[in-house]
Amino acid sequence: MNYNVSRVVNILRSEGNPRNVEGMVRFGITSVKAFGVSAPFIRGLARKIGRDHQLALGLWSTGIHEARAVAALIGDPAKVTKSLMNSWVKDFDNWAVCDCACGVLFDKTPFAYEMARKWTKRREEFVRRAGFVMMASLAVHDKKASDSEFLKFLPIIERGATDDRNFVKKAVNWALRQIGKRNLRLNAAAIKSGKKIRRLNSTSARWIAADALRELKSASVRERLRRRKIVRLTNRTRG
Repeated sequence: MNYNVSRVVNILRSEGNPRNVEGMVRFGITSVKAFGVSAPFIRGLARKIGRDHQLALGLWSTGIHEARAVAALIGDPAKVTKSLMNSWVKDFDNWAVCDCACGVLFDKTPFAYEMARKWTKRREEFVRRAGFVMMASLAVHDKKASDSEFLKFLPIIERGATDDRNFVKKAVNWALRQIGKRNLRLNAAAIKSGKKIRRLNSTSARWIAADALRELKSASVRERLRRRKIVRLTNRTRG
């Protein structure tokens, strides 16, 4: 089947449910244009379409929430430019589209680390959130990155911890936790940052620190990281 913008939008519209839109709002997913299509359907449609960067650009320009989710899923990281990233990030109007674009497309570009740092300096809520979401996504997805890349993020996370806006502080927390779950060295560094954040005179900082430290210092996380280190050392010895 050949897909174009009109066909994809019509498919999404036919699958929409106004009650789902109401549910989205309750979860903080607000958008001027939304059909109320389920996430599994969106992912399935994106798989059927496959990688199509030109179509992704057209879908994003519609301003429709679900169309933008499909756009992020079918976009080609190799064709994403800094200009496109800065253009799309200004359009983020809820956490879901922000997290989708950052976690399935932007974090796979050569500019991911640079943009993560830059966006955290911006004042707009979802642009700043995007910077911290990128840090969290990179910590999960970029298996080959050195620890130094993530150690550079920690001072930025510490500075961002006093932002009391809900969608920013949750992203700061997410970034700290994901970095601290990469390996034992970063776990120790993230715990140190968490303790610094805990001392800040800020309600959001105290919440971030308490939540992150609870997980990062847990026996289950520490044991998982120890096992991962043993496996890595064993594989290196065999190699």
